[in-house]
Amino acid sequence: MLPSKDRVDFARKLRLWYLQRQRALPWRSEPSLYKTVVSEFMLQQTQVETVLPYFDRWLRALPDFNHLAEASPEQVLKLWEGLGYYSRARNLQRLAQKLVSLEAIPTDADAWLAFPGVGPYTAAAITSISFNAPAAVVDGNVIRVLARITADATSFKANTEAFKRIKPLADSLLDRAHPGDHNQAIMELGATVCTRNKPLCLTCPVREFCKAGKAGNPEDYPRIERPPTIYLKVNRLWMVHDDALLLQRAPKGARRLAEIYELPRLELLADAEDAQLLAVKRRTITHHQIQEKIHTVEATPKRVKEAGSHAETAWVPLDRLDTVTLSGPHRRWIREIRGQAAAGAQRAVLSA
Repeated sequence: MLPSKDRVDFARKLRLWYLQRQRALPWRSEPSLYKTVVSEFMLQQTQVETVLPYFDRWLRALPDFNHLAEASPEQVLKLWEGLGYYSRARNLQRLAQKLVSLEAIPTDADAWLAFPGVGPYTAAAITSISFNAPAAVVDGNVIRVLARITADATSFKANTEAFKRIKPLADSLLDRAHPGDHNQAIMELGATVCTRNKPLCLTCPVREFCKAGKAGNPEDYPRIERPPTIYLKVNRLWMVHDDALLLQRAPKGARRLAEIYELPRLELLADAEDAQLLAVKRRTITHHQIQEKIHTVEATPKRVKEAGSHAETAWVPLDRLDTVTLSGPHRRWIREIRGQAAAGAQRAVLSA
């Protein structure tokens, strides 16, 4: 813990820096509870730059809690398409439905923990920013900043251990007169100055309090063991019939991508020995690195019947692909493959 005087100076200098240097973000201009909630859900495990266009599109389509509560699940998922972790979108809608049914909106962090998809960090962020509740946030940015401030050499096996270790320090440093500004400031510091790699220590407003910065080794902290990378290989199927593409929707109870469409797995077909490799793609989900090989096969009557017999598959017209919700990578890959096919057809016409 920092001495009492240093805690006051730390909070004061951090807030002053934030008021002068904060990024202009849409949820900070004309702030509202709704904007704060939507932005906090979108920013979970997602960078600000990625969120910005989604936030704008979401607010134009669903401007408040009532519109979100009454929207169809399909519209909600479609607006979220490409952000990943789709359970966040479902929980956000459930939160809106619960919130609009209440006579009074709770203003303390503990009460917000009862809402779907809201954990300790999100509860603290929402209530401190919207209601000035004295609740300190602890996320990856805050853990990094405070581990460096104290040069905490503890080796954590997971983020949850780091959270428990850092939380008392975060509570002790909180500017209780301005908790919303303080929380946004320390997260902003981690995102823009006290970055994971090559932190900008010379421009840090609280560098005088930072032990790691003074020692010249801030990148040594925090010491969190990362789970080993798991490598997976998946074979996908590209089959077009009557100007429609075969897609497969993940079941409702799937851990990831529930009810989201992707290209089907090749093993959907009992006989695909003549499949030809069309493309090799890669994506990363948490600590999983996935190689996906996309194969094309001839759409014979037998295969068309077999593929369409599965409850989770659907033939989606090529000119209506934008009406279904696809995972972000598969949306990109489908566009690429269709673009390559169109270019090839044009070259064939020109050479004929």
